Amino acid sequence: MGELKSTQRLTAEAIVDAFNQMDIDAIVFYRAPECMRFILPASLNQPPTNNEQYRASLLHVKAVFNNFSLTINDIVEDTGASKICLWLSARADTLAGEYINEYMWTMEFDATGTRITKMLEFVDAGTYRDFWPKLQKAIKEQPEG
Repeated sequence: MGELKSTQRLTAEAIVDAFNQMDIDAIVFYRAPECMRFILPASLNQPPTNNEQYRASLLHVKAVFNNFSLTINDIVEDTGASKICLWLSARADTLAGEYINEYMWTMEFDATGTRITKMLEFVDAGTYRDFWPKLQKAIKEQPEG
């Protein structure tokens, strides 16, 4: 008989599902009002983002990424600390070609397990360094329509 999933694990899985549908309202819904997102490693020099800034970045992603999907490779959960760490694989189609990346998300939850209070997003620095400039160039080269 399988174990019952914790509320925070169900929330984490719902967030991944929302990303797979690129449902920005649902993604932001699971974030507490005070939630901050931190992109790591620190060498990427990305400032933390609040919910409004995060929503704006998701709108940009939605506009340039088609068929975006996340796959959960592994989940490590610490219910006592109200934390979950996800190892994810991402894939999408873009004007610059296929986007493939890996993420490690560490999410801290409120006492109910239904809202994220802090998110650490560790990204593949090589993909960040190599792919994003190509994508920005491809977007600029698009004819206005």
